Amino acid sequence: MKKILFVINTMGQAGAETAFLDFLKKMDGAEYELSLYILMGQGEMIGKLPSNIHILNRSLSSLSVLTSQGRRKMALTVFHAFWRHGNCCGKLYSIMRSFADMAKAKRIQSSKLFWRVLSDGAQRFETEFDLAVAWLEGGAAYYVADHVNARRKAAFIHTDYKNAGYTRNMDKGCWEQFDRIFTVSEQMKGHFQAFYPEYEEKVFIFNNHIDQDTLLLRAKEPGGFSDGFDGIRILTVGRLTYQKAYDVAIETMSILKKTGQKIRWYVLGEGEERKYLEKKIDAFGLKEDFLLLGAVENPYPYYEQTDIYVHATRLEGKSIAIQEAQALGCAVIASDCCGNRELITDGEDGILCRLIPQNIAESIIKVLGDKEMRERMGRMAKTKKTPEGQEKFLNELLDGDI
Repeated sequence: MKKILFVINTMGQAGAETAFLDFLKKMDGAEYELSLYILMGQGEMIGKLPSNIHILNRSLSSLSVLTSQGRRKMALTVFHAFWRHGNCCGKLYSIMRSFADMAKAKRIQSSKLFWRVLSDGAQRFETEFDLAVAWLEGGAAYYVADHVNARRKAAFIHTDYKNAGYTRNMDKGCWEQFDRIFTVSEQMKGHFQAFYPEYEEKVFIFNNHIDQDTLLLRAKEPGGFSDGFDGIRILTVGRLTYQKAYDVAIETMSILKKTGQKIRWYVLGEGEERKYLEKKIDAFGLKEDFLLLGAVENPYPYYEQTDIYVHATRLEGKSIAIQEAQALGCAVIASDCCGNRELITDGEDGILCRLIPQNIAESIIKVLGDKEMRERMGRMAKTKKTPEGQEKFLNELLDGDI
């Protein structure tokens, strides 16, 4: 039986982790010996992992990485990782070098500062695996590259690498250690190859799969909107981070409110920008109009009950939230950025617009004012399918055919 190790940064409630769970469910436990190592050892979706996968962590926490308690747990994990296995001077140097690169780019991303510390201070295993897979860039990729003994190694990239804040200094040549590198969209592949042209021959595309039948069933479960609002509902799903551009969405809602239409915007997700966004909502007088509902266990009834789904983000890999909205027949408006472009055919199954409040507002008003167009886009979106073939992919990767 071939041994496969997956490594992921956390099991938080986000798109890449959702895709990972779907991937695992399609693996035949009788054919492979599946193991998983969670670099941070925490996340609220740990309880959803299938029983056929062996978790290698000594201890696990279901605390969300986005709560204050969860962030304290992460800080403790980083602290222990800094001292484990020695080389503290090297770890400190990696932090300082990454900070210098971020300062130069005028964007400090605290999460990326400690990926090398976590990777170098994580558990080590003597087992030799037939295949080791880093499901995410950053810490998981560094760990598989430097500290896992495997016959073959593969990595998945779920973000726009060019604009996500990674640097060659931060990566320290990790991609040289991988036999194959998979991006989840064509544009992401192009961006990564522009960043690392020397690895062009081992970069491939692997589409995340959405289980539409399961989504349709879960959308019928109890839940969804409970505020009794009888106007137009706009929905966005995603973590409260800079990448998701909720500051732009709030300004868009301010424009919509001035039209006099009865509209309310709902956001499902949690994150480090909550306090900043709450202040901005208050400053624009939108406490009753732009609602941060937090993360929910089952978002799918909300998709089905909303009038329109909006995903206006600064950058994307390949949005699971958009794919879920499409699978449930939502008319989608999204920002014209990498990742989103490959999911939406502008004017047919959704609308792409510039990430400017006025442009987003105009697109929303256009879709809301044309019920026939809105319904047609929803029907077209629902017919989209994503390729499967996970088992075939693993067999080919193990055998060296890809």
